[in-house]
Amino acid sequence: MGLWENIRLALRALQANKLRSTLTMLGIIIGVAAVITLVSVGQGVQAFVVGEFQGLGNNLLFVFPGQFDQNGPRRRGGQGLTDGDVRALSDPLRVPDVIAVVPEYGRSANVTRGGNEARAPITGTTTGFPDMRNFYPAVGRFFNEQDMATNARVAVLGQTVYEKLFPDGELPIGETIRINNVNFQVIGLMERKGGSGFNDQDNLILVPITTAQRRLFPARRADGQMAVDLIYAQVVSEERQAAAIVQMELVLRETHNIPFDKEDDFTVVSQAELVSAFSQVTNVLTIFLGVIAGISLLVGGIGIMNIMLVSVRERTREIGLRKAVGAKRRDILGQFLTEAMVLAVTGGVFGLALGAAGAFLIAQASPTLQPTLAWDSVALAIGFSALIGLFFGIYPATRAAALNPIDALRYE
Repeated sequence: MGLWENIRLALRALQANKLRSTLTMLGIIIGVAAVITLVSVGQGVQAFVVGEFQGLGNNLLFVFPGQFDQNGPRRRGGQGLTDGDVRALSDPLRVPDVIAVVPEYGRSANVTRGGNEARAPITGTTTGFPDMRNFYPAVGRFFNEQDMATNARVAVLGQTVYEKLFPDGELPIGETIRINNVNFQVIGLMERKGGSGFNDQDNLILVPITTAQRRLFPARRADGQMAVDLIYAQVVSEERQAAAIVQMELVLRETHNIPFDKEDDFTVVSQAELVSAFSQVTNVLTIFLGVIAGISLLVGGIGIMNIMLVSVRERTREIGLRKAVGAKRRDILGQFLTEAMVLAVTGGVFGLALGAAGAFLIAQASPTLQPTLAWDSVALAIGFSALIGLFFGIYPATRAAALNPIDALRYE
């Protein structure tokens, strides 16, 4: 008996016991749906992270205080980053492959305007921030060198903060807001950058770094230098990133007075390295969640084996009759294996549809996160379903093929 005839008989058996077949496939359906949804979301998160870092700017290097470990950047007895580091890295004679350096320093604070209130990150930075981050004011202006020199109390709002403080949509330019009970004049409104939730890039207020360090969040250290949280450095070209990193590390070791036999108390990384690190995290998380979802497939496979054993018992006389009219052992084996695989693959197809629907709903709920339904994950899910059916169908099929035709015909 051919493969197509086996498939036809298997489909007929499914139709004859619709409810039982559906309950049997439920584990496969849930497992495949979970795998498809989780893998799609994982790939969407990875694409989102890559897009976020690429949106920061071109050929950027990042300087963090402390050394990276498995939990992120850690301070290990170092002095942190200072405005002296910024000046040293800005020296073209010492770091010739860096064309621009921009520091950041800030904290979250309560911001009020009239009866409206918001909690937002206040980022102190320099005039080079818009060009460094490809992030420009849509209305008004960015602060200038005079604002920096005079520690001016001026602020540029992100779109999210603007919507909270100006819910009626009025023009914010020239209006006064209070940051930690200090009056600031709004001079600009940044363009919409995108993001949501904890990663909302529009939920910020930009002020001159000198104002942040002296008026809002005192940053003067015991040695008289001003602390900074992060330093961006733009390299002349992607090909010169490695050379620029070496130059920056040498300069920072010198400014931090680090002996030759001691490790750095800072970390210089490129965009590519950050993307790779976050991609590894999302990949591991996706695999972990996929393994958990795969347990449902194993449970579904056990359900298939159980129902196939019941089917063999119910159809013992049919098996004996087929053997009596000339069916061989391999024919019976092939028939029941095909039924198990058809049951598993059918469940896999329904699970695929359910998983795709789940990914679509997540995409609708979160416009910034776009789950990606990759063909390799689809093929993997369907292929694994077929393997589950094959593996868990072998024992019932073997028992069916091993039945003695005489005993089978006499079975009641």
